[in-house]
Amino acid sequence: MDLGLTDHVAIVTGASRGIGKGIALRLAEEGCHIAICARGEEALEAAADEIEAHGVACLALPMDVTEEGEPERLVAETAERFGQINVIVGNVGGNRRGQFEDLSDDDWEFILDLNFKSHIRTSRAAIPHLREAGGGAICYITSIFGRELGGAGLSAYNSTKSALISLSKVMAQELTPEGIRVNSVAPGSIRFPGGSWDRRMKEQPEKMKAFIAENLPIGRFGRVEEVADTVAFLVSERASLVTGACLNVDGGQSHSLI
Repeated sequence: MDLGLTDHVAIVTGASRGIGKGIALRLAEEGCHIAICARGEEALEAAADEIEAHGVACLALPMDVTEEGEPERLVAETAERFGQINVIVGNVGGNRRGQFEDLSDDDWEFILDLNFKSHIRTSRAAIPHLREAGGGAICYITSIFGRELGGAGLSAYNSTKSALISLSKVMAQELTPEGIRVNSVAPGSIRFPGGSWDRRMKEQPEKMKAFIAENLPIGRFGRVEEVADTVAFLVSERASLVTGACLNVDGGQSHSLI
């Protein structure tokens, strides 16, 4: 299926590894020129080389999007390099696990800045460019733990992922009349080299087999490519009627009824 993304320009945050890198590569396969950012310069440059192997241009900007002015710089330099912006994929995120009463204000500020405010700032800076391009798409990578209880120790993670899903739905109401669709994707447990599930599989294979049997009806961890394929569809015109949605990509792991 041709997704009609050739020569579009997409920004993907947190794209030096894992899901973000997979999304950037999938969009590059569809002919998108890509701007990526992450804190680790070496891994970011390696990802850029892989992206450009698909015959597209890639702008790789080492940065911490939680720092003041950096999301705006990401957008400005992308627009300057490519002359337009059509797609924003907000993937950057992380966690500070701990019991609620043990988490400090600094812990909360860190997670709020990383999982929520960075996306606000990037999107706010990009919307005028999407509007100028005649429309476009924004997609946030959230989590099934933004749609349902994530469990003890995940109050900061759960709260920020839920907030991002809520934000996307309100943004869709405001921006869809201008041709800017906003959606989110909620992955379940995704395994990729160097990721937490990959590490746990190597360190505790029997425990992880039991986890899969109990929690993953599909019988395995998800793959990055499965998330990336969903995102590529959502930001394309093939999904022209889909806005304000949050799609689980989890192999049946989640239990939310809504």
